Amino acid sequence: MNTTVARLTARGLFGRRRVLILLAVPVLLLVISVIARNSDLDKLELAHSILGNLALGTLVPITGLIVGTGVIATEIEDGSIVYLLAKPLPRWQIVTTKLAVAIGATWLLAALPTYVAGLIVYGTADNLALGYALGTVVAGTAYSALFLLLGVVTRHAVIAGLAYALIWESLIGNYVEGARTLSVQQWGLSVTQAIAADGTVTAPVGLTTAVWLLIVAAVGATALASVKLSGLTLNGEE
Repeated sequence: MNTTVARLTARGLFGRRRVLILLAVPVLLLVISVIARNSDLDKLELAHSILGNLALGTLVPITGLIVGTGVIATEIEDGSIVYLLAKPLPRWQIVTTKLAVAIGATWLLAALPTYVAGLIVYGTADNLALGYALGTVVAGTAYSALFLLLGVVTRHAVIAGLAYALIWESLIGNYVEGARTLSVQQWGLSVTQAIAADGTVTAPVGLTTAVWLLIVAAVGATALASVKLSGLTLNGEE
């Protein structure tokens, strides 16, 4: 990892306007958790609704989208990537450094708030909060890599990412049984099930399958992004 690239990437990622957007959803998650804490609803069902649907199902993909595309797509779009491409740095090192920043930001802005929300709503019982936090960690890693790839291959990365998150992950991945195997959200849920106490979480994808698919998605997206970036010239064109 190149520390200079990492520092510049983080500085650009956490610009004033973007950081407000990035903080909005986790703050909302924590506010809802505090309000729901005193609810008369079943605590386990409430925890699944907040940690599963809102955190893992909404917070993680939105954060991964904003962060994953934000670390590179803006530079490609405005042409400033040429200054980085002019440096004697391997393209894979640029991609992996930017990915590391994206993953760290996603963990900070999604996994940590998910864990805190879980403690607020359900406490430490059944390892549920920890399970969902680790589920968001692995899902956030995959989302960051996939959306970074989108940021390299298309100038409409945010639109494409929103379409993927809303149509595939939220609709098809949740309600079409065969498609769940290819849903990042369901992979994260499998990790949650493995960590939480028996019977508290149900995941449609087996843990072994989920882990392998997470690895393939993250590594594959990173490799493809490196190859695609290598095809860019100093004029910012393919």
